[in-house]
Amino acid sequence: MQLWLYCALLAFAAGGCLAQKPRPCRSPPLLEGSMTVITQNGSFSAYAKYAYDAFLQRIRIRELVHANNKTFFQDALLLYQKHVMYLINHKNQTCKKLNLTSQFHPMRIPCNSTFLGQVVLGSLSAPAEGLLVNSWAGQATKEQGQYMLTFTEFGCLPVSVLFNSPNSGWVVTNFFNIVRGIKEPSQFIPPPFCEDDPLETEEEGDFFTAFF
Repeated sequence: MQLWLYCALLAFAAGGCLAQKPRPCRSPPLLEGSMTVITQNGSFSAYAKYAYDAFLQRIRIRELVHANNKTFFQDALLLYQKHVMYLINHKNQTCKKLNLTSQFHPMRIPCNSTFLGQVVLGSLSAPAEGLLVNSWAGQATKEQGQYMLTFTEFGCLPVSVLFNSPNSGWVVTNFFNIVRGIKEPSQFIPPPFCEDDPLETEEEGDFFTAFF
C-alpha cells in the first residue's frame, strides 16, 4: 500500500516540476559505483561495489552479503559476450566458472516504460541541496515481474530500482557514489588462477546469481 501511495504522490508532484515530459534514457556506457540490495522479508541484503562496461558488455561486482544468518564476501565477473560468469574466491585462489545464460541489459529506461513523475530529492531552496529525478514503471515480461525505476534527470544515472516477481518478491536496489569511466580496466580480466577452471555445465548463472 505504501509503495503505490508513493507512486501516486510522484504522479501528483509531477505537475509542479515538469516543463515537458521526460523521455526514456540510457546511462553512460562506463560507470563505477556502489549499490545496496535488500529483499522484501529482509532475509537477504548486500552492499556491493560494481564496474559496468556497456561497450564490451561486462560487469564486475564485489559485495558483502548477508543471507541465511551468514555474512560473506563474494566477487563475480560477468562476461556477456563470452557467455561466461566467474565466481571468484581470492582466499582459496579458486573460481567457479558458469555458463552465463542471461542477456546483457544496459542501464536504461525501457522504451515501453510508463512515466510516473518527476520529483526533487532534498530541496531546491538553495544551490546543491537537491537532486532532480524521474520515476518510471513497467512490466518485465520474461521474469513475469513489475518494476519501478528512478533515474536522474541530468546524466540518466540510476538512483533506485524496485522489482517484484513471483520468484523473488520485492527487491530494492539503491545506487550511489557513481563515477563515470573505469579506473582499472584490468578488473574485467579473470585472475590467473581462473584460467584452467572447466566450465560447469550442470549449473548455470545469470545476473542474479551474483547476489542470491
